[in-house]
Amino acid sequence: MLNRVRSAVAHLVSSGGAPPPRPKSPDLPSAPSPQTAAPPEAPRSPPARAGSGSAAPAKTVEARACFSRPTFLQLSPGGLRRADDHAGRAVQSPPDTGRRLPWSTGYAEVINAGKSRHNEDQACCEVVYVEGRRSVSGAPREPSQGQGLCFYYWGLFDGHAGGGAAEMASRLLHRHIREQLKDLKEVTHESLVVGAIENAFQFMDEQMARERRGHQVEGGCCALVVVYLLGKVYVANAGDSRAIIVRNGEIIPMSREFTPETERRRLQLLGFLKPELLGGEFTHLEFPRRIQPKELGQRMLYRDQNMTGWAYKKIELEDLRFPLVCGEGKKARVMATIGVTRGLGDHNLKVCSSTLPIKPFLSCFPEVRVYDLTQYEHCPDDVLVLGTDGLWDVTSDCEVAATVDRVLSAYEPNDPSRYTALAQALVLGARGTPRDRGWRLPNNKLGSGDDISVFVIPLGGPGSYS
Repeated sequence: MLNRVRSAVAHLVSSGGAPPPRPKSPDLPSAPSPQTAAPPEAPRSPPARAGSGSAAPAKTVEARACFSRPTFLQLSPGGLRRADDHAGRAVQSPPDTGRRLPWSTGYAEVINAGKSRHNEDQACCEVVYVEGRRSVSGAPREPSQGQGLCFYYWGLFDGHAGGGAAEMASRLLHRHIREQLKDLKEVTHESLVVGAIENAFQFMDEQMARERRGHQVEGGCCALVVVYLLGKVYVANAGDSRAIIVRNGEIIPMSREFTPETERRRLQLLGFLKPELLGGEFTHLEFPRRIQPKELGQRMLYRDQNMTGWAYKKIELEDLRFPLVCGEGKKARVMATIGVTRGLGDHNLKVCSSTLPIKPFLSCFPEVRVYDLTQYEHCPDDVLVLGTDGLWDVTSDCEVAATVDRVLSAYEPNDPSRYTALAQALVLGARGTPRDRGWRLPNNKLGSGDDISVFVIPLGGPGSYS
């Protein structure tokens, strides 16, 4: 067992291998092509290719062929190569061509500093039309007496162990939400919309399970999604990304991170109820440190699925097994393998050097929080900030709020480019600048070496969201 755990730790350190190229996954079965209220988007940014005069080996060409970025970035092949450069880590944003994202949303991203072969984050921003579903008799059903309705949609998908799951979710999750909303007779009931979003996450995860072999949907992804519908903002989070509202200087949390530490009791309860999932290799109990064989029969602090505090127990033979949840902070892991407990995908994930699956402990269901835009008169400086953990690993909520105030105050309130400038400032602030010892922040602490993706969504002006 000790050798297996050592192998798992070594796997975590060296998990930068390139994912294999994969064919595109088809759209939802029997689902019509999405209709949007926005102009049709340009094709997804093409994969970067080696220069025509170079003799790059086939392996390099294959690695490039499986790399793509969000459509709305409109990257040329050269731009895609710059976005894939770990040394330069150039910040990418949509071009200022006059055609902006809905609500003049700002977006910026940057690749990691070598943590993985490619940027495994993905993003999506859409205006989605929900057509009223018809009844058996052919008469249109609600919503809106068959006239349909639109919802605005933003999504950040932080991939791990490959970018396949994140890319698939970025292309299809909003379509699953659309399909779920079609079935609602009444979309003004908040709980029904929340349930539709939760169901959409589950169906997205099930589709990944069905297609993981034929379409090589490798890895998994955390998912942070925002849906605006009929005056309300729904923020759905499954993973360790984060969303906050900055309103008149006040910080309003709109999500919480799901990690082995924050979900310890849920994981332990599942291990207690279904011990077969532990494979005789792990214990659902938690101890302050790893138990040694010489400590058999001694008393030591522990806690189980029912406890928030600690108590003493006599150490028995099964307590020598590796703990289901181990480590602290960003180093906490489930089964010594994965550091997040909710998300999409990960259907092939197993304990290193073992056939023991981890997926039963990972939930695809998001926590959904609702914010009613009609209850407050927002100004142009009120924003909803979405970021993958690459931002929040080195930046606090208060620091983000300070950056919001500093950047937006430098622009006219009706300048729509101010939100992209804010997104870029947040990404640059978390990335840092290159120095002799890596990427550093102004205080000389390490900047984020992870992929960083940020949406800045204005909650008031320009535009009317009624």
